[in-house]
Amino acid sequence: MKIIYTGIICLSLSLSGCIKEENYGQALIAGLTLIQAATLEESQVKKAAFLSAVQMDKKSTVAPVTSRYAKRLARLTRGLENVDGMKLNYKVYIDKNVNAFAMADGTVRVYSGLLDLMPDEQVLAVIGHEIGHVKLKHSYNQMKQEMLTSAAFQAANVTEGTLAEISSSQFGVLAHRAISAQYSQKDELQADQYALGFLRWRGMSPIAMRDSITTLQTTQGSSSGFLSSHPSNNRRIEAINRAL
Repeated sequence: MKIIYTGIICLSLSLSGCIKEENYGQALIAGLTLIQAATLEESQVKKAAFLSAVQMDKKSTVAPVTSRYAKRLARLTRGLENVDGMKLNYKVYIDKNVNAFAMADGTVRVYSGLLDLMPDEQVLAVIGHEIGHVKLKHSYNQMKQEMLTSAAFQAANVTEGTLAEISSSQFGVLAHRAISAQYSQKDELQADQYALGFLRWRGMSPIAMRDSITTLQTTQGSSSGFLSSHPSNNRRIEAINRAL
């Protein structure tokens, strides 16, 4: 499930090497042949997610490390740089919307609006939910689908020359499409269950996952980006209650 409170959480991974960002993006696209487009490898999808996150960070206002938002997120995620075999990276977007998202490469972003609204335990529940989407490959499948249906990526498969012409800005479009798309109800329920285990592992009450949904319902209603992208919230709460 993608937690979209009128705010966002993002994780971002760094890739090694000194290749320029745009050149790296062009090289990645150039590697997507017509056959590969139908059978994208996980490494390609994760690289596309990384480059998409780079563009999202450029277009958003990232909280400085000295800000109260960044300090709070750093405190909450201390020791969570590597979780369940995943390398994660966290940043805060200064945005009044209450939302959070994670991408296939381990990028996790949290909106300041979400941090303003929720106590620590609920923020961690949201983060755990988003990490669940990464671990369970929901984020990967979503990004892969967007790559396969993107007009820019399809055009890039026509000739090698066209591939090289795709600019890094296309990754920004790809990121927007990926984080705006809805996960299936099954994915959302699975991510909720992952979050419950995540909270227990962190020594916190799993009730925080349920409370985060309730907080959004009572304070944001249908205007919450998180709730608007997560159908059947009553069913989610019922499933959480059964697992408590």
